[in-house]
Amino acid sequence: MTVQPLLRVGPVRRFTRNLLCPVDLLGRPLLLKYTRDPAEAREEIRGRTRLARHYRVPTLHAHLRVPGGHLLAYERLAGGTDKGLLLDLLNADEPSSDLHTYMDRLTAAYREVILATAWPTDPAHVVRKLYWDRAAPGGRLDTYYAGKDFLIADRLIDVPVSRLDTYTLNINGRRHHLDWAATLRWLRAHFAKAEPVWAALTQGDPTDVNLAHPLAWFDYDTAGLNSIPGEFANFLWYASTLGGWLVPTYNPTAFADHPATFAHIPANAPELRRADIDHTTSTIHIDYTPRLSAPRRTALTAYWNQLVQPVADRLWPGANLANLLCPYLAMRILGVYNLADLAPKDRLVLLARLAEAMSPTFDPTTYFCPLESPCPAP
Repeated sequence: MTVQPLLRVGPVRRFTRNLLCPVDLLGRPLLLKYTRDPAEAREEIRGRTRLARHYRVPTLHAHLRVPGGHLLAYERLAGGTDKGLLLDLLNADEPSSDLHTYMDRLTAAYREVILATAWPTDPAHVVRKLYWDRAAPGGRLDTYYAGKDFLIADRLIDVPVSRLDTYTLNINGRRHHLDWAATLRWLRAHFAKAEPVWAALTQGDPTDVNLAHPLAWFDYDTAGLNSIPGEFANFLWYASTLGGWLVPTYNPTAFADHPATFAHIPANAPELRRADIDHTTSTIHIDYTPRLSAPRRTALTAYWNQLVQPVADRLWPGANLANLLCPYLAMRILGVYNLADLAPKDRLVLLARLAEAMSPTFDPTTYFCPLESPCPAP
């Protein structure tokens, strides 16, 4: 007869400022989450309660204060190495039938809840963490960039970012213009407006590590009434850029249980092919080839066609989706990682992506490349 231990503790993993640890207690699988910020823990508990009325979320068995923070004990859903997340369906060479089914269920669930709970909402009453707080005085835009300057790309384009407005950007053969200081001012002003925004009940941070497979939602400190364009921009930017390239590159410890992620970085990392300056015409030439794996293209296509477009047709008929998404996308580009901390080539590509997003010709359907065929090289 095999005696099961009363307590079995798995490896501790760090996700941003939080720690996660799988535990088996008296045969019950739990996931312990340690959060240092008591206010964040309270938001997590409240957010989960709001979400549970409409979405599948793991049971919260207990929460208690512990030295230095707050401990939450959740039901641990089935998973393992390279199993249990949307991420694992994306870490493949080709899209599977499971991925197609998953995206059908995900977009159907979101479409139903968003359309049922959507309402023009005072910005003071939406979840502010990912957008409004980061644009506010003392937020991430200030912490990262206020009073600071850095080179566009060390040893490639040795021009300070503050002087970008004095150059024409030729990006993949198209002319763009980007005024760094004006962009920061515009974002601060945009998220200081008091006019209502369309908001709905969502988890707020729909990344491929916050979405379980089979379908469930994790991480609730941004759950509640979220800006709908912000929700869309978050998923689109994470699925197309952060999840397959930047986050595993700069925060690899978060993927210790999903090592297949690293094998797929080359399929999702853009290739910088040219970076130089023509001083006679004050033109910076940047040529890069976007890359996106077939499973990520499939997920983005389904998300756009089955969620973004139908919701937009109902809430903003005839509106320009590019204008709705642009400020949120720019905040995701600038407010997740400090661009000055990134490798020069990565920084340059993101500045190019920011310029493209701020362009009058910005087209989300090509920008995020939600196509079944590979993204064409320029």
